Amino acid sequence: MLIALRSILFVLYLIVTVVPWGTAVVVCSLFLNSTQLYWMCANWLRVAIWGARLICGVRWRVRGMEHLPTDQSQSVILLSKHQSTWETFAYPMLMPRPLAYVFKRELIYIPFFGWAMARLDMIHIDRSKRSEAWNKVAAQGRRIAGLGNWIIMFPEGTRVARGKTGDYKTGGTRLAVETGVPVVPIAMNSASCWPRKSFLLRPGVVDISIGPMIPSTGRTPADLMKEVQGWIETEMRVLDPAAYPAGGASAMTGVPPAPPAPPPAPAAV
Repeated sequence: MLIALRSILFVLYLIVTVVPWGTAVVVCSLFLNSTQLYWMCANWLRVAIWGARLICGVRWRVRGMEHLPTDQSQSVILLSKHQSTWETFAYPMLMPRPLAYVFKRELIYIPFFGWAMARLDMIHIDRSKRSEAWNKVAAQGRRIAGLGNWIIMFPEGTRVARGKTGDYKTGGTRLAVETGVPVVPIAMNSASCWPRKSFLLRPGVVDISIGPMIPSTGRTPADLMKEVQGWIETEMRVLDPAAYPAGGASAMTGVPPAPPAPPPAPAAV
């Protein structure tokens, strides 16, 4: 009952804060550039994630930040595990550079939140038009990579349940190969606190593990995605061993089982 009450309070908190913030973004889009608008929206996401922490007890800790490029001209494509809404809110707060999300077009029609997203330099696609969708991703991806900005994609395409592995699609690695941009795999266990298709947030810690950059030059999209999937799914069994059966990594991904214990993680925020 307490979890339900806190979750309802959090949802109300999101609604109360997003309405004025989204309205302000739409108005300010007449005067600000896309980068300024991005950080304006990212500040609301920061408010949302801290709201989840203070109201529902959802904390987080990150390791592997040293794997991200420090060169301002270096573009990367972040390829992340996707389990809940939490990480879509959290990544702009956690990452030091603006992120261009690839997302379904329908989201821009959500009042206030979607209207603000529509003003940003993102890649929104119509999934019903697959060939046109890919052409848009490729064209926009090349442009964004050429600016040195970062692109983020969820290879599984949709949120997957805790302990499950989705179908890793090669769109992200295909874009990486075409642009010559490296990819960065990310594992995270947000479903332990915020399960997919649920608004009930449970207290706990979301662990995010950022892997080493993987060059895309000379690779095929399928081979590169196989390596990305192998790293992510192996790391998932380190972050959330209770959610996976013993030996599950080998059976589900064709990669060796995860090491028995992870290195010390930073203190939770």
